[in-house]
Amino acid sequence: MFWDDTPATTPEQAEDTVDLAFRVHCPALPLDHAHALSQQICALLPWLQDEPRAGIHLIHGAESGNGWQRPEATIPLSRRTRLRLRLPRTRVEQAREIRGTRLDLGSAPLKIGEFTIVPLRAQPALMARHVIARPDQDEDAFLAEVAASLSAMGVPISKLLCGRSHQLQTPYGALFTRRLLVADLDPLASLRLQREGLGPERLMGCGLFDGHKDVAPVHSSPAMH
Repeated sequence: MFWDDTPATTPEQAEDTVDLAFRVHCPALPLDHAHALSQQICALLPWLQDEPRAGIHLIHGAESGNGWQRPEATIPLSRRTRLRLRLPRTRVEQAREIRGTRLDLGSAPLKIGEFTIVPLRAQPALMARHVIARPDQDEDAFLAEVAASLSAMGVPISKLLCGRSHQLQTPYGALFTRRLLVADLDPLASLRLQREGLGPERLMGCGLFDGHKDVAPVHSSPAMH
């Protein structure tokens, strides 16, 4: 008889996917900089478009309230602000190439500085600031579609909360997005969702999930699913 009573270990972070957090030097950015940022980063790192798990986080400054409200027109940046790329760990060396470059995002030039590697850690609550949705779709239909997509991905869910909607402007039309909180995730599901993301336009900051500490709105909201 073989009997192993060793407790099963649960991974605390992803080994194959990371965020690269680059320092940025710029006083402020336009709020809607998704398209310009994506185009210029992809011009510097054209292989991003062939990486299914690659993503470019939008640059965010301080927000009011619990993080579900956004500033208007421009985003003031502080020394803590970072430009983050989500990448396979095997691409880290190639991504170094953008250090020292300057981007024109419609205001003052943004200079990209040094970076640190930030592991993706298993957290029970994850938030995506932008998930592509249909403008004619109400919140319930959006959440039902999200639940089906997560189930197909192998991510069991018990709590979803839809946040405010937004439009990302592009030369080929606006992209309608909704903010999404996914709570009560087990560690494996949390890491899988961060690795895989949800929906299209990852290189414009959509479908990328980060840890979210404040899950109180989930428990108090009637929109819980």
